[in-house]
Amino acid sequence: MLILPEDEKYLENATFDEIQVGDSASIERTLTMEDIKLFAIMSGDVNPAHLDEEYAEKSMFHKIIAHGMWGGALISTVLGAKYPGPGTIYLSQSLKFSRPVTLGDTITVKLTALSKDEESHRVKFECVCINQHDKAVIKGEAEVIAPTDKIRRQQVPLPKIRLADRYAGYQRLISMAEPLPAIRMGVVHPVKANSLHGAVHAAEAGLIEPVLIGSETKIRALAEQENLDISQYRLVNTEHSQEAAHKGVELVRQLELDSLMRGSLSLQEMMHAVVKSDTGLRTARQMSHVQVLDVPSYSRPLFFTDTALNINPSLNVKRDIVQNAIDLAKILGVEVPKVAIVSALETIDPILPTTLDAAALCKMAERRQITGGIIDGPLAFDNVISKDAAEAKDIDSEIAGEADIILVPNAEAGHLLAKQIELLADGQAANIVMGARVPIILPGRADSQLSQIASCAMAVLVAHHRLNNQQTV
Repeated sequence: MLILPEDEKYLENATFDEIQVGDSASIERTLTMEDIKLFAIMSGDVNPAHLDEEYAEKSMFHKIIAHGMWGGALISTVLGAKYPGPGTIYLSQSLKFSRPVTLGDTITVKLTALSKDEESHRVKFECVCINQHDKAVIKGEAEVIAPTDKIRRQQVPLPKIRLADRYAGYQRLISMAEPLPAIRMGVVHPVKANSLHGAVHAAEAGLIEPVLIGSETKIRALAEQENLDISQYRLVNTEHSQEAAHKGVELVRQLELDSLMRGSLSLQEMMHAVVKSDTGLRTARQMSHVQVLDVPSYSRPLFFTDTALNINPSLNVKRDIVQNAIDLAKILGVEVPKVAIVSALETIDPILPTTLDAAALCKMAERRQITGGIIDGPLAFDNVISKDAAEAKDIDSEIAGEADIILVPNAEAGHLLAKQIELLADGQAANIVMGARVPIILPGRADSQLSQIASCAMAVLVAHHRLNNQQTV
């Protein structure tokens, strides 16, 4: 059972006989954005004057304001929980709104008993809500039936609510990419609805100019079935998915494409064409997959790597995986990415090779074989996410609780961990392959349209970053 502070354990009312005309009670509240969002969720009132800062700036008040009935709800709070308190029956309420309540305003809600009716046990209250400048924002009257029996009840503890903007991470990526010119993206074998919708929606968002590579007959039939207009997009006809993958890579090598997106073909089939030593898209850096997760319970995006391509990477491959992730994080606005190398132990033990790799990677960073970030490990996952957990284990790490990048021991562990966070912690994922000649995105078959668009946004940011660097060299 939750133990409440002493002054919050019980609610006690004032009976009709105890109420005297002229008696008053008050509470004080400061308006936060969480208050506004909670009220909008509860009421369904999503008026942009309360939630959309850009819209609100152009309104008559030039800033976000509270819902009018937020103040009304505070009056109800006094009546039901404080004075008269439990047992009160709310009959009527008149309200006049004099001034807006804006973010940061502190409102004092004061109720004063005006009259009593002995026969009906009705009580009228004057209701005044005053801001921190001693200006009335709401005035009115309330009528209630006051309780006749004394009530003292233990207060029911309320659940803790954490507000999370479920798609904030996606929107941030899209907003970063929107000012940039669209890139030419080859969409390989988009013969199923999810992959074709993803390409078309990303094009409609102004992020990509899709080049649809695959069976023209199947793609056009699917577009007609899904009511998608693809008439303005280039379509490169191929007989089958394997040919589509090789054609996409060929078009990149011919500088006709800036990026690739996997459509309705397997990861193995797509990457087979990409990694071919003579005709693929290899660079001096090992390719690696980075999954970017926006997790409501964590303060920053989490970059998981490698969760798809390098099944059981060697130490040198891990070095490239870490460097790829650091480069991506910096492109996405993380000034000095913090990299946590996770393992089952926080200490180095030869029995567990991943702890030896962690130690070697940290030394590589000291010797500038890895640059641009701060690296620590081995660390157990709880130490990575929670500073309290690290302190409980006497682990002194500037990464604990503040990690940006998580290097997983292998792709199997990484895939399992990332999927658990997606499904159990409501993590929203976007993904990209780094280390190739161009950014490559590998949407999952169950990925949402917004996830695919966010992945395209990452590809836009990476492609333009590389182009700008080439121009400055």
